[in-house]
Amino acid sequence: MDPETFRRDLGVWLDANAGELTPPYAGIASMDEQMAHYSKVKRALFDAGFGRYGWPESVGGLGGSPLLRAIVGEEINFRGLADPNAWTMIEVLAPTVIDLAPPELSARLVPPFLRGDEMWCQGFSEPDAGSDLASLSCRAVKTDGGWVVSGQKVWTSFIQYSQRCVLLTRTGEPDSAHRGITALLVDVDSPGITYSPIETMHGRLDFAEVHYDDVFVPEDRLLGEEDGGWQVAMDILPYERSTTFWHRGALLHRRFSDLVAQVADAGDFSDSSAQAVGQVLLSILAFRSRSRDTQYRLAEGQQLGVETSIDKILITSAEQKLFETARDLLPGVIEFDEGRDAEMWRTDYLYSKAASIYGGTAEIQRNIVARRLLDLGPES
Repeated sequence: MDPETFRRDLGVWLDANAGELTPPYAGIASMDEQMAHYSKVKRALFDAGFGRYGWPESVGGLGGSPLLRAIVGEEINFRGLADPNAWTMIEVLAPTVIDLAPPELSARLVPPFLRGDEMWCQGFSEPDAGSDLASLSCRAVKTDGGWVVSGQKVWTSFIQYSQRCVLLTRTGEPDSAHRGITALLVDVDSPGITYSPIETMHGRLDFAEVHYDDVFVPEDRLLGEEDGGWQVAMDILPYERSTTFWHRGALLHRRFSDLVAQVADAGDFSDSSAQAVGQVLLSILAFRSRSRDTQYRLAEGQQLGVETSIDKILITSAEQKLFETARDLLPGVIEFDEGRDAEMWRTDYLYSKAASIYGGTAEIQRNIVARRLLDLGPES
């Protein structure tokens, strides 16, 4: 289907079903409420067909360009119809499972994820292996019919709502670094998995510390090749930095519009305020321009790689600039005010501080760009 026709038809359907799709809560709801509504929106989109376009027919999709998935998420986030962080997980994990899991497994497990009947999570970071992912130590030992996994993960998002976890494990020697990592698709209700939610400074329980104590994982849950998990991780990261960032860019555009409206209502559009708002808009548009190119490259079947670090740098800069500017132009709102608007600005402001950490720190992304794209590594 032509993307512009698809966007038009989707918009008509979203408008016609706004009563059902609009969150039943105002402002910041509980995670239980947000996840329940997220599932409802996903199921409605799937049943109407819009949530199936851009996905292969082998997993219940209707085919078509990945651009169609980008358009769906963009419209949902721009209209504020679902939690933006939960929305990202399917774009991060489903494409990799489709590419690397046994076909019969992905045909069985991916459709419930597309429908919103399931949530999946990503078990990468560990207490001693965050940005340095190659030093992870959560171990998987080969046994009859599969693996036995033992170890610890941290910063695992949405595990309390998840049925599956894409888990990176150490299958090589302790010092095998990226050469001895294996990726597995693990059922979260497997015996031996326990987790403890971690409250963030913006008052949510998005993350958890997870323990794996002799957890059995069947052999057909291997993603890619044994000891080939580093490549799986490298395949996931470009997906994380392509369509999901495009979706988040729509959220930033919506919040930018909110900021302009509130500053205008306050009658405080001085020259300095206008200049600050203009700088935010330039940052958002710079990211959107770069990300648009990434979407089209993905749609053309090009292999995404380290160049998506540029997308990460740009969206981090735009997000933090937006909410720092909101703090400056709405004085006292984030720090002291009560009510729905203040709570939303406060939550977004605090969450934006993590943008330069999650998914690869800003420093590491700049090092990648310098060394691998600009060839600015240290002289030999």
